[in-house]
Amino acid sequence: MEKKATSNETEPLTSKKDVSDCKEGEDCKENGLLVRNPKSALRLVEDGNKVHPGQGDKGEAAQISNGYSGVQSSVPCNGMGEVEDAQCTAPAATTTTTTTTSTTCGAEGQQQLMELEDRETWSKKIDFLLSVIGYAVDLGNVWRFPYICYQNGGGAFLIPYTIMAIFGGIPLFYMELALGQYHRNGCISIWRKICPIFKGIGFAICIIDLYVASYYNTIMAWAFYYLVSSFTAELPWTSCTNAWNTGNCTNYFSKDNVSWSLYSISPAEEFYTRHVLQVHRSDGLDDLGGISWQLTLCLLLIFTIVYFSIWKGVKTSGKVVWVTATFPYIILFILLVRGATLPGAWRGVLYYVKPDWQKLLATEVWVDAAAQIFFSLGPGFGVLLAYASYNKFHNNCYQDALVTSTVNCVTSFVSGFVIFTVLGYMAEMRNEDVSEVAKDTGPSLLFITYAEAIANMPASTFFAIIFFLMLLTLGLDSTGNLLSAVTTLLPPVSTGITQFCNDVKEMLGFTPGWYWRVCWVAISPIFLLFVTCSFLSNPPELRLFDYNYPYWTTVVGYCIGTSSIICIPIYMAYRLIVTPGTLKERILKSITPETATEIPFGDIRMNAV
Repeated sequence: MEKKATSNETEPLTSKKDVSDCKEGEDCKENGLLVRNPKSALRLVEDGNKVHPGQGDKGEAAQISNGYSGVQSSVPCNGMGEVEDAQCTAPAATTTTTTTTSTTCGAEGQQQLMELEDRETWSKKIDFLLSVIGYAVDLGNVWRFPYICYQNGGGAFLIPYTIMAIFGGIPLFYMELALGQYHRNGCISIWRKICPIFKGIGFAICIIDLYVASYYNTIMAWAFYYLVSSFTAELPWTSCTNAWNTGNCTNYFSKDNVSWSLYSISPAEEFYTRHVLQVHRSDGLDDLGGISWQLTLCLLLIFTIVYFSIWKGVKTSGKVVWVTATFPYIILFILLVRGATLPGAWRGVLYYVKPDWQKLLATEVWVDAAAQIFFSLGPGFGVLLAYASYNKFHNNCYQDALVTSTVNCVTSFVSGFVIFTVLGYMAEMRNEDVSEVAKDTGPSLLFITYAEAIANMPASTFFAIIFFLMLLTLGLDSTGNLLSAVTTLLPPVSTGITQFCNDVKEMLGFTPGWYWRVCWVAISPIFLLFVTCSFLSNPPELRLFDYNYPYWTTVVGYCIGTSSIICIPIYMAYRLIVTPGTLKERILKSITPETATEIPFGDIRMNAV
């Protein structure tokens, strides 16, 4: 015989009032859970000893909108009397009748409920947005996009870039935010709620993030060394009178009449290659040379800064991004205004945006557009899911995805003007074509060409300091976020696109339209396959300046890449081996989610992680 529900228990809804309009004792509906008292959930925690059912008592349950039942016990239990999750829920068939349970949980479960209710979230919505923008807007926006754009047709490149963003990058960006916000799990543990046999993908993501963070830290160490070197009356890469300079050092901007030859090297290039990297001390990978202690100390300091930026999760990173995500935009604006006032700036801008429509017929242009939007927005590294997992359950992640991805793309385009106004100035001063000045790519574009232009501007020390400080903050955002990544990219495998869309509807109140469904199911996977196959069929040449890396370095590179992917089949085999039963039973258990994702609890989704 069922006991009568008290004010702290759930029961079928008799009035459809919103929680905000409910008075004490009236029926309400909150996040799909029917409750008589809106504050009863808190009372279960605050006064848990008074409402615990005794041994053999039955706690009532009310039907939940997503097919689960809310069990009226102060702590969650599974069918064996063990603590299973933090929502007081148990799987139930989708019916309209109420169900009962007779399981009992103790103080340990109550403590788990209280701990999960205290799970941290972003203190402000702006903290989350700045963190995502800071991650997406990185060093690649400053040096890679401008170079890729002018190399692939200038303004015409914006067409394939926009198409790839709409049908590839933004749908993946949105999907990853939605997955993280709904499941609130890490890149490893999330797979037990999606498809357990693919847990190896989580390990692969962690390994990839460590690899990427390591080389990002190296570039930041260079930027930090440049920053420290800028605190002088005359920038050290301005003249040819330093100890590291050679007889071939020639200053373009010298007031003396100098002749430029094929062997001439700018002081900025010699500072970068001979003083910072010290490549002249090594004949190749067979003779690595000694340790550059100044860069070693810079690298150690960078790791220390990154560590203290993320060591307390969103409590620290949410505050750090107020500086690291906003400061680069201030500097970009200053550099844009300064570059636009330089003589010859218009030459660089014209070279940057002038469309070459014939380029659109080349496959390489579309490959570069797909690769650029993917690496610019950054889905697949687990960072977006990690940050979205700290959101409140009903946060509008759809709007967040559109805003942050748009900001990222616009920033990339504006950064091109910042770079090419200065390149136009360099071409004017050298009396050369912009294409000759802009032949440097990657870090060389920043640490040689742009650094040389800054060194010959009025107030060069000031502009050098803010420029390399901007590079440092951009790198800190990306590295800190990569090391914080705890989630994954791939869409639900076993639950399917329909279930995923239902999850989004549960959070946002509306179902994703056909455009998003088609992108997630067909276009985005083809987009990723296109990038992967293009890279494998035409791998980039491995060289540094005039040095061509030996063949065995390519083999080592592929081994490093394989070291992450190999985690996927290894874990699949491990899962099938340790799972009991016949082969068919093992496969079924391995592709079936182990635990159901619980319904939302107020504004925070209560999960046992």
